[in-house]
Amino acid sequence: MIKIHHINCLKIVTAVNDNVIGHCVLIESDHELFLIDTGVGLLDTRHPNERIGEQLIEMAGFRFNEDWTAVRQISALGLENKPVKHCIISHLDPDHIGGLADFPDATVHIGKEEYDNFNSGNPRYLTHMLDHHPVIQTYAETTDKWFGLEARKVNINPGIDIYLIPLFGHTRGHCGVAFRQDDKWFFYIGDAYYMKIELTDKGHPVNDMAKARADNNEWRLNTLHKIREFINHHPDVEVFGYHDIEEFNSLLKEIK
Repeated sequence: MIKIHHINCLKIVTAVNDNVIGHCVLIESDHELFLIDTGVGLLDTRHPNERIGEQLIEMAGFRFNEDWTAVRQISALGLENKPVKHCIISHLDPDHIGGLADFPDATVHIGKEEYDNFNSGNPRYLTHMLDHHPVIQTYAETTDKWFGLEARKVNINPGIDIYLIPLFGHTRGHCGVAFRQDDKWFFYIGDAYYMKIELTDKGHPVNDMAKARADNNEWRLNTLHKIREFINHHPDVEVFGYHDIEEFNSLLKEIK
């Protein structure tokens, strides 16, 4: 049996939204912990200009506080004695992986296309984020399906169902993460959308930002269509992204 903790590991202030978050998922099993994305980490908060760069900080609107890091929130939950053994990563943008360095013994699970993109010289990535040389396990294209979507089974605890679900566009290897708690499925879509309103309001200003940040905007739009169709056909699956605070607060209320 597992327990799910929803934790906010980031704050971003932009012209479109002054309270953008970084919604990470902490999965607690009997003896170990798993993270889905990590947010920014201790090194980012202590040395932001060196780790992320003044230009990117200003452009993105990053704010920093050690208490927001995953490692500090794990301690606040009283779980510091359980090791973080695995980090399942949607994509390798710095606001999603800065915290990896705080868990140097964790295996990093990532789609193969994303890891290849990271190593291709694409300027969106900060390759020093992996300078601690973690064990990296990549997952290539498969014929396996989850509710009709391509699903790459993550190789962790055999009693825990976690899949990488290709949702390309934001980056060329961006994946969502599907996971199950008891009979309830969750579908974390990472940055496939920044705000859920992108699914229904094509005129919202956030769409321009999402387009500008996409490696391939045509793929991104196809992914949005795929998510719309998925939600229509599978209303019992909890779908949520990384940056939307309304989704985060709604999930916290459900837990309470």
